[in-house]
Amino acid sequence: MFDIGFSELLVIGLVALIVIGPERLPRVARTLGILAGRLQRYVADVKADINREVELDELRKMKDSVTQAASGIENSVQSELNSVQTELSRTESELNAAVNSSIGVPEAASTSAPAPEAPKLPEKAA
Repeated sequence: MFDIGFSELLVIGLVALIVIGPERLPRVARTLGILAGRLQRYVADVKADINREVELDELRKMKDSVTQAASGIENSVQSELNSVQTELSRTESELNAAVNSSIGVPEAASTSAPAPEAPKLPEKAA
Protein backbone atom coordinates (compact mmCIF):
# COMPACT_ATOMS: atom_id res chain seq x y z
CA MET A 1 0.00 0.00 0.00
CA PHE A 2 2.62 2.51 1.10
CA ASP A 3 6.21 2.23 0.02
CA ILE A 4 7.67 1.61 3.47
CA GLY A 5 10.80 -0.49 3.87
CA PHE A 6 12.05 -2.48 6.83
CA SER A 7 14.25 0.33 8.12
CA GLU A 8 11.31 2.78 8.18
CA LEU A 9 9.19 0.21 10.06
CA LEU A 10 11.98 -0.23 12.60
CA VAL A 11 12.17 3.54 13.21
CA ILE A 12 8.37 3.77 13.56
CA GLY A 13 8.42 0.85 16.04
CA LEU A 14 11.16 2.43 18.17
CA VAL A 15 9.34 5.79 18.27
CA ALA A 16 6.08 4.02 19.19
CA LEU A 17 7.88 2.09 21.94
CA ILE A 18 9.28 5.29 23.40
CA VAL A 19 6.05 7.34 23.08
CA ILE A 20 3.46 4.68 24.02
CA GLY A 21 5.48 2.60 26.42
CA PRO A 22 6.14 -1.13 26.62
CA GLU A 23 2.94 -1.95 28.55
CA ARG A 24 0.46 -0.45 26.08
CA LEU A 25 2.38 -1.13 22.84
CA PRO A 26 0.98 -4.68 22.22
CA ARG A 27 -2.61 -3.50 22.73
CA VAL A 28 -2.10 -0.49 20.40
CA ALA A 29 -0.42 -2.70 17.78
CA ARG A 30 -3.33 -5.17 17.94
CA THR A 31 -5.86 -2.33 17.57
CA LEU A 32 -3.92 -0.89 14.63
CA GLY A 33 -3.85 -4.33 12.98
CA ILE A 34 -7.62 -4.72 13.40
CA LEU A 35 -8.23 -1.24 12.00
CA ALA A 36 -5.91 -1.92 9.05
CA GLY A 37 -7.81 -5.15 8.30
CA ARG A 38 -11.13 -3.33 8.42
CA LEU A 39 -9.75 -0.66 6.12
CA GLN A 40 -8.57 -3.29 3.62
CA ARG A 41 -11.96 -5.03 3.68
CA TYR A 42 -13.75 -1.71 3.20
CA VAL A 43 -11.54 -0.81 0.23
CA ALA A 44 -12.10 -4.28 -1.28
CA ASP A 45 -15.90 -3.89 -0.84
CA VAL A 46 -15.85 -0.46 -2.49
CA LYS A 47 -13.82 -1.82 -5.41
CA ALA A 48 -16.23 -4.75 -5.81
CA ASP A 49 -19.24 -2.38 -5.77
CA ILE A 50 -17.64 -0.15 -8.38
CA ASN A 51 -16.83 -3.16 -10.58
CA ARG A 52 -20.43 -4.42 -10.27
CA GLU A 53 -21.80 -1.02 -11.25
CA VAL A 54 -19.48 -0.84 -14.26
CA GLU A 55 -20.51 -4.34 -15.35
CA LEU A 56 -24.21 -3.47 -14.90
CA ASP A 57 -23.75 -0.34 -16.98
CA GLU A 58 -22.03 -2.35 -19.72
CA LEU A 59 -24.83 -4.95 -19.61
CA ARG A 60 -27.46 -2.21 -19.90
CA LYS A 61 -25.67 -0.75 -22.92
CA MET A 62 -25.41 -4.21 -24.48
CA LYS A 63 -29.11 -4.86 -23.81
CA ASP A 64 -30.04 -1.56 -25.44
CA SER A 65 -27.94 -2.30 -28.53
CA VAL A 66 -29.42 -5.81 -28.84
CA THR A 67 -32.93 -4.37 -28.46
CA GLN A 68 -32.25 -1.80 -31.16
CA ALA A 69 -30.83 -4.45 -33.48
CA ALA A 70 -33.83 -6.71 -32.87
CA SER A 71 -36.29 -3.91 -33.58
CA GLY A 72 -34.36 -3.04 -36.75
CA ILE A 73 -34.52 -6.65 -37.92
CA GLU A 74 -38.21 -6.82 -37.03
CA ASN A 75 -38.91 -3.66 -39.02
CA SER A 76 -37.00 -4.91 -42.06
CA VAL A 77 -38.76 -8.30 -41.94
CA GLN A 78 -42.14 -6.59 -41.55
CA SER A 79 -41.50 -4.29 -44.51
CA GLU A 80 -40.32 -7.22 -46.65
CA LEU A 81 -43.40 -9.20 -45.61
CA ASN A 82 -45.64 -6.29 -46.58
CA SER A 83 -43.97 -5.98 -49.98
CA VAL A 84 -44.30 -9.73 -50.62
CA GLN A 85 -47.93 -9.62 -49.52
CA THR A 86 -48.62 -6.72 -51.89
CA GLU A 87 -46.88 -8.54 -54.73
CA LEU A 88 -48.89 -11.71 -54.05
CA SER A 89 -52.17 -9.78 -54.01
CA ARG A 90 -51.29 -8.11 -57.30
CA THR A 91 -50.27 -11.42 -58.87
CA GLU A 92 -53.46 -13.08 -57.60
CA SER A 93 -55.65 -10.39 -59.13
CA GLU A 94 -53.72 -10.64 -62.42
CA LEU A 95 -54.14 -14.45 -62.45
CA ASN A 96 -57.86 -14.18 -61.69
CA ALA A 97 -58.28 -11.68 -64.51
CA ALA A 98 -56.33 -13.92 -66.90
CA VAL A 99 -58.31 -17.04 -65.96
CA ASN A 100 -61.61 -15.20 -66.25
CA SER A 101 -60.72 -13.75 -69.63
CA SER A 102 -59.53 -17.12 -70.96
CA ILE A 103 -62.80 -18.89 -70.08
CA GLY A 104 -64.90 -15.98 -71.25
CA VAL A 105 -66.45 -15.00 -67.92
CA PRO A 106 -67.03 -11.28 -67.55
CA GLU A 107 -65.21 -9.81 -64.60
CA ALA A 108 -68.37 -8.67 -62.82
CA ALA A 109 -69.93 -12.13 -63.10
CA SER A 110 -66.89 -13.91 -61.72
CA THR A 111 -67.03 -12.09 -58.43
CA SER A 112 -70.79 -12.35 -57.90
CA ALA A 113 -71.48 -15.87 -59.21
CA PRO A 114 -72.40 -18.36 -56.48
CA ALA A 115 -70.30 -21.47 -56.10
CA PRO A 116 -71.87 -24.62 -57.59
CA GLU A 117 -73.40 -27.01 -55.10
CA ALA A 118 -71.95 -30.47 -54.62
CA PRO A 119 -74.21 -33.33 -55.80
CA LYS A 120 -76.07 -35.16 -53.05
CA LEU A 121 -75.27 -38.80 -52.41
CA PRO A 122 -78.12 -41.30 -52.06
CA GLU A 123 -78.85 -42.35 -48.51
CA LYS A 124 -78.11 -45.95 -47.55
CA ALA A 125 -80.86 -48.13 -46.26
CA ALA A 126 -80.34 -49.36 -42.78
